Amino acid sequence: MAGEELIELKFRLFDGTDIGPNKYDPATTIGSLKEVIINRWPQDKENAPKTINDVKLINAGKILENNRTLAESRVPVGELPGGVITMHVVLRPPLSDKNNDKVKTDSPKSRCACSIL
Repeated sequence: MAGEELIELKFRLFDGTDIGPNKYDPATTIGSLKEVIINRWPQDKENAPKTINDVKLINAGKILENNRTLAESRVPVGELPGGVITMHVVLRPPLSDKNNDKVKTDSPKSRCACSIL
């Protein structure tokens, strides 16, 4: 009975590779799923996420919230009984790197080059 209640998921990365499929309890939180993704991230990929906030999970076009359970986040339309549900994984770019790059590129522009005659 318990095996029938488990939800089978695989996670599709940006380059088309998959993590899984594996079966999860419907009470599993999205944050826990993101931890699984981080722990099982392929070693040959460069941009590995460091925290669950670096990862977005998308199911049926909806971004899933960390504090919700898998049962609360499921979209029943189009699901096949016994089928594997594919969730898409999107990485958020690191914010600190963007800010540092912006400061570096903006600094030459912020100098005044005016001539007063």
